[in-house]
Amino acid sequence: MLEPHQDKAIRRAAVAGLFYPADPGELKSAVEELLANSKIKHRPGRIRALIVPHAGYVYSGPVAAKAFALLRAAHYYAGRAAIIGPAHKIWIRGIAVPSVRAFATPLGKIPLDTTVIEEIAALPSAAIDDKPHANEHALEVELPFLQTVLGSARIVPLLVGSATPTEVAEVLSRLWDDDTLIVVSSDLSHFLRYEDAQRRDSATADAIERLDETAIDFEDACGAIPVRGLLIEAKRRGLSIERLDLRNSGDMAGDRDRVVGYGAWAIRAG
Repeated sequence: MLEPHQDKAIRRAAVAGLFYPADPGELKSAVEELLANSKIKHRPGRIRALIVPHAGYVYSGPVAAKAFALLRAAHYYAGRAAIIGPAHKIWIRGIAVPSVRAFATPLGKIPLDTTVIEEIAALPSAAIDDKPHANEHALEVELPFLQTVLGSARIVPLLVGSATPTEVAEVLSRLWDDDTLIVVSSDLSHFLRYEDAQRRDSATADAIERLDETAIDFEDACGAIPVRGLLIEAKRRGLSIERLDLRNSGDMAGDRDRVVGYGAWAIRAG
């Protein structure tokens, strides 16, 4: 059972003030502005999963907001959001789940679905490990969007290390139900020249939209394994995928000599 000490029951925000505003009012305004600027219409079909980027809001915020704005346009409800992304700071074996009871952002605390987390932790590919979560940004930057759009949903944070795409797909299959939104957090190419990034990211986007997980490697997406695991499960379930946005940091901020690619997709049933 998960029995953390009281002073360790909450995973505090690690990148507030760096990747997004630390002031609650400023953060709320920033998220609402990003959502309001995302002109997007909901199409038929229940949204089952999103792929979104995880850089600082000044860079990838407009792209990520397209996916979360789609939830708002669809009047979407889910009692649980499973957020899965790559571990950037610490090498881990398999998939790490936290022992804490809540994650915090400047907008408040988000409770974890500890029952589901315990079930996942029992799988051979997963383990309870708070260390990789402590300073990781890949999941945290999605939380203010989820707090704003989904409100009271519980979360299941999953960080991927040396797991295989098949192992990720197995975990996602156990989370897949009508009350759960899957959020895969991944940027695309890193530090290429603007035109080279456009070409590579376009090829990666095409592979994602073909549900061709074999055509995506670590040079194409930092969250390659979570993305591939999602595509395996989406293909197995006969789901459709829609591109919402595809840009890079050169389109938003910074120079065009070393850019990072960002894309957003929605996976639907029906």
